[in-house]
Amino acid sequence: MKRIRQKGGKVMGMDALVLTTIGRKSGAQRSTPVAYFPDGDDAWLVVASANGAANNPAWYYNIAAHPDRVRVELSGRKVTVGAQQLHGEAREDAWRRIKETLPRFAKYEQQTDRELPVIRLRARSATDSE
Repeated sequence: MKRIRQKGGKVMGMDALVLTTIGRKSGAQRSTPVAYFPDGDDAWLVVASANGAANNPAWYYNIAAHPDRVRVELSGRKVTVGAQQLHGEAREDAWRRIKETLPRFAKYEQQTDRELPVIRLRARSATDSE
């Protein structure tokens, strides 16, 4: 994770950032490398795919519990973000772009019965956090 934090990097061949959440039960900070997709200026999409597993990854539940207490680290930057799960047309548009960029996500989708959550992480301004 150190390399991803400082210079950016890849996980399983995918661009990755370090996602830091607050544990929904423990209240402790939890950091994990996660594949991301750029979504405009200072915004990123992440997919709670767990590589097509039956259940969502733990970080997804942490974000759901504390969407306003999320941070990303990428290429030497630490950015406090707001997290929003996408639904409807917004999710479908993002999901299409994700599958076009990395077709392996279509395989993850086929391996599970659940809809893979797509989360938009958007940098918060100083006034957002006040």
